[in-house]
Amino acid sequence: MANPIDTLIIGGGLSGLTVAHFLQKYKPGAKISILEKASSPGGAIRSFQHDGYLAEWGAHGFLDNVEASRELLIDTGLDKEAQKAPLDDFVRYICLNGKLNLIPQNPRKIIKSNLVSLPAKLRVLGDLWKKPHPEEQTVAAWAAYRFGASLLPFVDAVLTGTYAGDLNRLSIDAVFPGIRALELEKGSVIRGLLQKRKAAKEKQQAGPKKKLPAMISFPQGMGRLPEVLATDKDLLCSTAVVSIHKNEGGWEARTKDKSYQANSLVLALSVNLSLALLQNASGLTGEGAPLPAIPEARIVTIAMGFGETAKIPFGFGYLAPEQEKRFALGALFSTHMFPGRAPKGHVLLEALVGGRRHPEKLALDDDILVQQTYDDLKQLINLPDPPVFTQVLRPRHGIPQLEIGYPKLLAWRNRLVAENRGLHVCGFGWEGIGINDMTKSAKQIAAAISAGGAAKGEADVKGVYF
Repeated sequence: MANPIDTLIIGGGLSGLTVAHFLQKYKPGAKISILEKASSPGGAIRSFQHDGYLAEWGAHGFLDNVEASRELLIDTGLDKEAQKAPLDDFVRYICLNGKLNLIPQNPRKIIKSNLVSLPAKLRVLGDLWKKPHPEEQTVAAWAAYRFGASLLPFVDAVLTGTYAGDLNRLSIDAVFPGIRALELEKGSVIRGLLQKRKAAKEKQQAGPKKKLPAMISFPQGMGRLPEVLATDKDLLCSTAVVSIHKNEGGWEARTKDKSYQANSLVLALSVNLSLALLQNASGLTGEGAPLPAIPEARIVTIAMGFGETAKIPFGFGYLAPEQEKRFALGALFSTHMFPGRAPKGHVLLEALVGGRRHPEKLALDDDILVQQTYDDLKQLINLPDPPVFTQVLRPRHGIPQLEIGYPKLLAWRNRLVAENRGLHVCGFGWEGIGINDMTKSAKQIAAAISAGGAAKGEADVKGVYF
């Protein structure tokens, strides 16, 4: 109690490490400690290397279009190591009618392509006259109402690639809060986006045409990011926090055999882990959480190495909407995206299986997963010979699903933080699941702690990329 920690961070994943990084930058003399339950930092971000192959347990990269993430790379020197796969140069495919179709990287080009019929294209314009429904809706119901049911396979593909989720359960208000706010304010998504684009052009000075962002990773894999961020941090791994308490002196976190005192407390955990600690905390002001937990989607990654007979189309990979009834959700063409992912003369595919709609597939044995995945992929891709390398990766982390009811949970989190000075909550699933979502939120929290207040986030209009 005599020498409390300035800021105690529970969780040594990307969010916790990023909060610590920016706090060190804003308050160099502050005492910052991180407690991590696992034996090593990084959370859901972890890379796999074996026999010259490099695959990912979790995120495969992030886009370079968010200031907080770019700043993090520059601060750590990782900008000099980063590998880039520009969306302007790379393509992705969507599986429709049992074959791969090249899909453009923005909705406007999708509308212009032959993937969408003329009546469906005209129906999209109905958004200009559709009165917004203010009540919370699923993504499927919202998209069908505003743009027509013909676009649902494309929406499905986007949400499969990000959440491994179900568009009939995910909330539009949670998944795309910026677009939803624009719709409610302007009465139309198209009208709102056009006005926003016009305003941005008026502010922007004449210059080169803005390019699409690039996907970022590292030669050693995404695990390199938490590895570097953990350097020079007061980080205690294999240290599980069992309870938290608010008292007159600030905050207390208890492990099995020790107590930590702090002026500020950051829960940098996935949504459900945060809720478990908050629901059993003592001394907090405010009402209980509206939800005890949120659903999570679990996937397995099947890494498959092939010899020179494999003919994989150029691009990022492909995604398969649920209507296609495929075994795999999709696959990443890893060796096209970033060099060094396979031995010379070989290529690596990383297929994703399971997700919110098919958890039963996770119970299959590894050899069955490999065989059924290969059988599925070779119907879409020229893979005449079986893989020469396989590895089934079963991540321990599920993907938080921002389904109906989540906005109320987020609003509760915001009230809780406002009413309990010194408490901050961020992490996997809070305000999104992407690396950029987490770095942005973490930076805001670090700034708020430095200023002695609470972080206030804004609902951005995010680009939709395949």
